[in-house]
Amino acid sequence: MTLKSSLLIAATFITNLYFSQTANPYYASISNQVTQSNITTNLQEFENIGIKTTGSTKLTEALTWLKTKYTGFGYSASEMQEHSFNYQGTTSKNLIITKTGTKYPDTFVIICGHYDTINGPGTNDNGSGVSVILEVARLLKNIETEYSIKFINFAGEEQGLIGSSAYVNNVVNGTNPKMNIKLVFNIDEVGGVAGKVNNQIMCERDESNYVSSNNAASNTVTQQLMSYVSLYSPLQPKLSHAYNSDYMPFENNGEVITGFYEANESDQPHSSGDTFAKLDPVYIFNVAKAATGAMMHFAGAKNQTMAVCTPEDQVKSLKISPNPANDYITLEFLNKKLKEYNFSIVDALGKTVLNIKNEDRINIQSLRKGVYFGTLSIDGISHTKKILVD
Repeated sequence: MTLKSSLLIAATFITNLYFSQTANPYYASISNQVTQSNITTNLQEFENIGIKTTGSTKLTEALTWLKTKYTGFGYSASEMQEHSFNYQGTTSKNLIITKTGTKYPDTFVIICGHYDTINGPGTNDNGSGVSVILEVARLLKNIETEYSIKFINFAGEEQGLIGSSAYVNNVVNGTNPKMNIKLVFNIDEVGGVAGKVNNQIMCERDESNYVSSNNAASNTVTQQLMSYVSLYSPLQPKLSHAYNSDYMPFENNGEVITGFYEANESDQPHSSGDTFAKLDPVYIFNVAKAATGAMMHFAGAKNQTMAVCTPEDQVKSLKISPNPANDYITLEFLNKKLKEYNFSIVDALGKTVLNIKNEDRINIQSLRKGVYFGTLSIDGISHTKKILVD
């Protein structure tokens, strides 16, 4: 048998080993809760902020926007950390959201991507990665995981990985003992190209010679990532190598890394043409599904039983957050994907001001300040809660 034939058989065996896995039904049910409307809204809002150059007021606006998003998902101020670093005499900030694990609270799975842009709004590079991370954070908020998760939005990437380098040097290595990181999963430029068939995603492994001791572990988790892509999305995974993005300071620190990057590479990043019109929002939706399933595996999400709840059980479990609110509210209740549902909001005079079907994130920016009442209805059973708009 020739060496080439031997390598081909080995590669086929490895591929079959990883891709013969079956999807976890619970993980799939969560991955399927990614919504196209959330992806599209996040991309458009990110674009509307403008050019978010590190050190600029627009970057600060983007940071405020991100904090509002995470707060809307139910993350508390104590779970948010702003890590400051200096760039050309100005102070910029990385934003870190920490979700504590139940079994290994001091070991972290990091999912990250940069939110700074250069020369344009950066809707693909890297509003696409930001939108994916936000959806993963939203869906995993109330899911128990064995390992702690850090959702990190880095600044300074476009100027040479300044924000992520500062974080590794000052926080990861500044912790005593050093922060224990299981995995770093980076998501950068996953928007695809408008008008093309965007059905593949590049899964990136560590091939660096600078620190090679972590290469084998990176290869293993990247092969796992490829299998999760196939299990939880319609995308086809393709093996690639890590490049110059925010996981590299972690790689140089000896951490295990992997990542996502678009297969059809856009020619618009770092230009005024990097806009919503030039990317494929459906592709990003599918990337978010794959990322959600993968993160549940990587973080050891508890495999909950999909119990059948009565409509009364579901409506009584209703939670509305944040409350008070001023832009968006999020609905949480048991197994909401098992039934169609309606949510209406009436003002203090009993006038219906909003009526929404099957949406768990609701825009209330059109409402004036005051007291309102939100009613969830499932199969003729209703439950009402007070909402304060400030």
